[in-house]
Amino acid sequence: MKKPLLLAVFALAFSLRLAAAEPPATAYLFAYFVKNGEDGLHLAASTDGYAYEALNDGKSFLTPQVGESKLMRDPCLLRSPDGTFHLVWTTAWEGKTIGYASSKDLIHWSEQKALPVMADEPGTRNCWAPEIAYDEVQKQFLIFWSSTVTGKFPETQIAEDKGYNHRVYATSTKDFVTFTPTHLFYEPGFNVIDATLLKANQRFYLIVKDETRVPVKKHLRFATSDKIDGPYTNLSAPFTRDWVEGPTAIKVGDSVVVFYDCYRDKHYGAVRTIDFKTWEDVTDKIKIPTGVRHGTIIEVPSELLATLRSP
Repeated sequence: MKKPLLLAVFALAFSLRLAAAEPPATAYLFAYFVKNGEDGLHLAASTDGYAYEALNDGKSFLTPQVGESKLMRDPCLLRSPDGTFHLVWTTAWEGKTIGYASSKDLIHWSEQKALPVMADEPGTRNCWAPEIAYDEVQKQFLIFWSSTVTGKFPETQIAEDKGYNHRVYATSTKDFVTFTPTHLFYEPGFNVIDATLLKANQRFYLIVKDETRVPVKKHLRFATSDKIDGPYTNLSAPFTRDWVEGPTAIKVGDSVVVFYDCYRDKHYGAVRTIDFKTWEDVTDKIKIPTGVRHGTIIEVPSELLATLRSP
């Protein structure tokens, strides 16, 4: 082999080794709670989207201080275009507020706020599992959650649910100071909780839990829209087993992976798809820290993980 060609081969091999050694550009961060949410925000990290390791030795990154019961359940984390992290959460089992705080690094946080999102809805019983998404068209944040408003939707009220009969409500904001009037966001004709959003294939997918108890459903379905703020239509058939909740969806390679809390069995499950038509159960391929409860997974720059591993 001639010397120039030999050098070129060595150079290519060396560059391939360097490429193989470089960490991926993005990683995945799982925001979740444990027990009843008393101690606040927990985080776990993954480089492949499937196997997650608890950060900070499993200790909380943020202690809840606001809301009716000062809990931090169902945390939803969003990284906005300017790099700021925005967090919303359930503050109490019953009440009219949700929690909010922001951070540049997930270690130092803004003052927490209790947002009175259902203050103008008489009869509101609760505000559960708020989520936050960024509207790229309107350049604002969309916040949505599930609430029971006593007396509304009597056609789906049953005694077994002890007064709970949820629908999904929403508000929008540009600055987390002023908010649009709260409005009914999704009404599928049944008791619905735990809505989450994912953009894929140039469409928006609203994944929800069908909370119907009689006959038992308690599974996940999705509706679609061309716009982030809806309307959402074409409700799918169930794509998970029954008795699951707290979905969160991410894109990993060519697939969409939906994680969910198998709350009766005290473990997490997952399914994946490439077309939202055929679903594969990948529960045996995921690794989730013990005790994880309803949370959200987002993509983050991989260099963030080094900082979070020693806050």
